[in-house]
Amino acid sequence: MKLNYKIPKYLKDAYNKELGLYEVALAKSDFTNAWYHLERSHIIGQSYPIEHTYSHWLMLKFGLMQKNTKEVFGQIIRLIVGGWKSFINHVPIGNTGGANVPPLKRMPIPNDIKNLFNSK
Repeated sequence: MKLNYKIPKYLKDAYNKELGLYEVALAKSDFTNAWYHLERSHIIGQSYPIEHTYSHWLMLKFGLMQKNTKEVFGQIIRLIVGGWKSFINHVPIGNTGGANVPPLKRMPIPNDIKNLFNSK
């Protein structure tokens, strides 16, 4: 069994880029784009416990900001179980991480992220 604990630099750079784009969109009150970049950060970081958990933490904060109780509840559940599932490399690849999708549903990976994953 492969244990994931440290994200490779090329993925960490892409993950941080998405978080930066999230912050820019959030500062402009462009909530649709902010959420889009949080979802992308989740896809990139979901196989690594720290990044996976942090994406869900930001999604929880976003849900609180939006007063979205479904998102808040969904993120609390994901924060409880998400990190250890990524540590043991048992995540639903491509899942965007929001409460609007089942937590164990595999989803198509956007082509640019798929190319990033295949570039290692």
